[in-house]
Amino acid sequence: MERLRRTALHIVAPCVHQPAAAATGIAAFRLDGKVAVITGGARHFGLEIAHALGSAGCSLIITSRTAASAHESALILKEEHCVDTLGLALDVSDFGSVEAAAAAAIAWKGHVDVLVNNAGGGSGPEAPIGGIFERSNEAVEGLLRANLLGTYFCCKAFGKHMVARGTGKIINIGSIAAIMGRNDTMYDKNGMERQPIDYAMAKAGVNGLTLDLAGHLGPKGVRVNAIAPGGFAGPCASPNGGISGEQQAGPGRAGPPAPFIKDFSAGVPLGVSLSLHSSR
Repeated sequence: MERLRRTALHIVAPCVHQPAAAATGIAAFRLDGKVAVITGGARHFGLEIAHALGSAGCSLIITSRTAASAHESALILKEEHCVDTLGLALDVSDFGSVEAAAAAAIAWKGHVDVLVNNAGGGSGPEAPIGGIFERSNEAVEGLLRANLLGTYFCCKAFGKHMVARGTGKIINIGSIAAIMGRNDTMYDKNGMERQPIDYAMAKAGVNGLTLDLAGHLGPKGVRVNAIAPGGFAGPCASPNGGISGEQQAGPGRAGPPAPFIKDFSAGVPLGVSLSLHSSR
């Protein structure tokens, strides 16, 4: 990412912490003193989320499947936003790994205030085929573990700590694919692979988990919500042109062809959720 390259090319000046401004306007959204965990926060969409939280003064815990990647991104965030950061290795599909990461995260500053369940994804070199008849059962099971069970495991491990404190925020990253079916013609006529069918299935599960967990943990002081992104620009190296669950967001970055974006935008009313109830 451009931000990663830019930071690596110069020495960042020492952090100078400014006095907190009065809580008016944007200052009312400051997160000084708070600690956020962003799973899969070392790159792409997760890293952008981490930058947003860091810019508000939040201490950041960045996880990645590899410790080196987590540590590298944590250092970049620390230098750019003058906030405390910690990098942790985490495989969200393994509950033992989740428990260990949760214990390390809580021990760091004694509390975790925000959990962003971003890890997962729906394409990339390991899962380039989206059709239901072409997908192997093993690939489907792996995607479900990473996107759905991984989110559940993290909610369980970190949510227990939040309930004990009587406060906390959990933000699950869903997808517009969980809300409405996608028209394959917009992929076909632009020569792109669609996301796996099981990605939509997993993210629909995340929606259900979010709704029920909000009712379960809300009375205990823990708020649970989900964000459902649509298509946005990602690395061209992705076999489907960058429309994936682990995109690289931001202006001026390479992504899928313009005709696809036009078709996607016209065919998918982003951010709309319709609930149909029988009149009988």
